[in-house]
Amino acid sequence: VGFSPLQVLNEKKLQEVDSLWKEFETPEKANKIVKLKHFEKFQDTTEALAASTALVEGKLSKNLKKILKKIVAKDAHEQLAVADAKLGGVIKDKLNLSCIHSPMVTELMRGIRSQIEGLITGLPSREMAAMCLGLAHSLSRYKLKFSPDKVDTMIIQAISLLDDLDKELNNYIMRCREWYGWHFPELGKIITDNLTYCKCVRKVGDRSNFASSDVSDILPEEIEEDVKAAAEISMGTEVSEEDINNIIHLCDQVIEISEYRTQLYDYLKNRMMAIAPNLTVMVGELVGARLIAHAGSLLNLAKHPASTVQILGAEKALFRALKAKRDTPKFGLIYHASLVGQTNAKNKGKISRMLAAKTALTVRYDALGENTSAEMGAENRLKVETRLRILEERGIRRISGTGKALARADKYQNKSEVKVFDPSGDSTLPAVSKKRKIQEVEEQDTEVPVKAKKFKAEMKEGTAVEDDEPVKKKKKKKNKEKQAEEEEVLSEEFPTSPTVEVR
Repeated sequence: VGFSPLQVLNEKKLQEVDSLWKEFETPEKANKIVKLKHFEKFQDTTEALAASTALVEGKLSKNLKKILKKIVAKDAHEQLAVADAKLGGVIKDKLNLSCIHSPMVTELMRGIRSQIEGLITGLPSREMAAMCLGLAHSLSRYKLKFSPDKVDTMIIQAISLLDDLDKELNNYIMRCREWYGWHFPELGKIITDNLTYCKCVRKVGDRSNFASSDVSDILPEEIEEDVKAAAEISMGTEVSEEDINNIIHLCDQVIEISEYRTQLYDYLKNRMMAIAPNLTVMVGELVGARLIAHAGSLLNLAKHPASTVQILGAEKALFRALKAKRDTPKFGLIYHASLVGQTNAKNKGKISRMLAAKTALTVRYDALGENTSAEMGAENRLKVETRLRILEERGIRRISGTGKALARADKYQNKSEVKVFDPSGDSTLPAVSKKRKIQEVEEQDTEVPVKAKKFKAEMKEGTAVEDDEPVKKKKKKKNKEKQAEEEEVLSEEFPTSPTVEVR
């Protein structure tokens, strides 16, 4: 409403802080404690909002400064009761006025607010309530920096509805395929697209109508011919017209829900580009909206660190891993981002960690920044894509080629030659002179023929050694064979004659 300095009439009653509320039970009692000294009305709501925000921030506005100079400076010897200690310090520095702030002042302000209508005359209660409500709303918007374009609640509701529509649409389509499949089972294998299937069923109805119906606006020519050929030899059961009508009604519901889903997705895409453009560029509309919905709001998501953003949506897996003392998950909702999907399984963890770090920066820029451009998101996405390309090229270089690229990057290492130990140097025998070695070799040469002569002599004499027994046996056999051959030769040369005994 305006500025209204009040003068305390009875300071003795202010000493009893606990019972001070009793003095403000009625407007008559309140007028005996304080008295309105001056009233400066605000011109409009904008001026009231500016004055209120200045008081909230502990600043001294121009209008308040003028009033204090005109009214309060006259009674400079008296103290000025201030509800905000910070504002009291500013007034004391700029206007050189003694200010007081205590529990007594707080209780006094509470009593003045309760009886403000009785202390300030000439203002109807309805107008006072309307003005207070409007000022409260304006002040709340200022505190929260509220903007109608930055309503993340709409995004949360839209993405939740989109997920629900997907589930219901899937159930309806499966029911429609199963229901019409009893009548024309071959159609489900020929037409794979769900929306096209429902449009075709809605237009034709009974399978006997396919031969005379034109579905060229729905199906290509080749598929249309296949459908008509399959309808003539179909093994499905016959159904009544009422059954076909119910199936067609279900197809209508599927088509309407599909169209509404497309419209809702476009709405969500536009809202995401208006509220969080940089986040949308980084991870896409659906993933960004799910992150905001999971965190509760865009501001709550901006308060999360990058490590939390990375595993947001995988809380159960995280606590299960911590409980079982296993490896924690590397990604949550951010796994569905296009950048993570482009990488191979080996680099998904690295890319998700880098993407989460850049996403946390873009979310804070969207939530707390005043600029609505998406340049920061595009720059960070380019950095992540460059990092992804480097990781992929490094993996390819390691797998293929002759390894020359890696050999160039290796550090120089001094390769020392390995010397093999020569065991011949570890001889434990005493050293012998060369002359003595020559003499021993000559003696060995002279001893060998003597032993050979002795061995031949022993063989002639018939002496045997125990070790040479098998050799002697062989020689005996040979001698016997030689003797037998000699006897046969002699018997042939000299035949035997009968002996005559002479007397």
